[in-house]
Amino acid sequence: MSTAFVFPGQGSQSVGMMKAFYDSGQTVKDTFDEASETLGFDLWSLIANGPESDLNRTDNTQPAMLASGVACWRVWNEAGGITAELMAGHSLGEYTALCCAGVLEFTEAIELVAKRGRLMQSAVPEGTGAMAAILGLDDAAVRQVCADAAEGQVLQAVNYNAPGQVVIAGHTEAIDRATVQATEAGAKRALKLAVSAPSHCDLMESAAESLEGYMQNVHFSSSSVPVLHNISAATSSTASQIRQALIEQLYSPVLWVDTIKAMADSGVTRIIEMGPGRVLTGLNKRIDKSLDSLAVYDPPSLEKALAKVAF
Repeated sequence: MSTAFVFPGQGSQSVGMMKAFYDSGQTVKDTFDEASETLGFDLWSLIANGPESDLNRTDNTQPAMLASGVACWRVWNEAGGITAELMAGHSLGEYTALCCAGVLEFTEAIELVAKRGRLMQSAVPEGTGAMAAILGLDDAAVRQVCADAAEGQVLQAVNYNAPGQVVIAGHTEAIDRATVQATEAGAKRALKLAVSAPSHCDLMESAAESLEGYMQNVHFSSSSVPVLHNISAATSSTASQIRQALIEQLYSPVLWVDTIKAMADSGVTRIIEMGPGRVLTGLNKRIDKSLDSLAVYDPPSLEKALAKVAF
């Protein structure tokens, strides 16, 4: 059975996440200690104690989620888990995947995503932009809602998460208009998300320009495992291509449905989510029910996944 590993991004964070893993062994503690030393503040204390409003700030969420995903991956390998044949990550999770694939060194990846978060936050002052999940409309209908509700502001479909689940991003006022219009168009729900910056839309272009400059000093190694990019659902073979994909990702849609379909088309039959929550596992089941979808986020889920892949 061919196995791929995926890593969640913003939206899966919660105060207290990873505590069961943190309390169960030294590997997770060491991972967060390494991240904290790199960042210059106690990342684990923020995760363990909050407040939620601080954890949800994108400049904090990004290193918190990357460190969590890497910690899960390290525990998995320490426990003798099977190796990956493909990897991908949702939004910020793409950086986690590249780190776990050996493309980015962990402390450099932590610094990179913290910088990415600061650039995103400064590009769009808090409250100016927003994101919302639209449930129960097809992709074309969501794009039409965005076109109708924009009224000269930025409003775009940015995360194609699963059939009937699309996230939109843009100016806050445009998001508010779109949630009303989406409901009127037949959406089951239109829910604003707990994020502090509108990712993957045109409002992020200035952040992407600054990130491009910063990335010129970041070392990218050859990948030990192919990583599918959000912007294309395809892999890259060179460091410059990977760098460019990450820059474009900041203002381009996340093609998650295409990513999971590409995995299935390549022969993947099992996908294991590494990191807090089970958001991607739920999405993956909706995209392709034939895939065996597992999640590793605490000691019991680790043991369950290890037992399942042993057969």
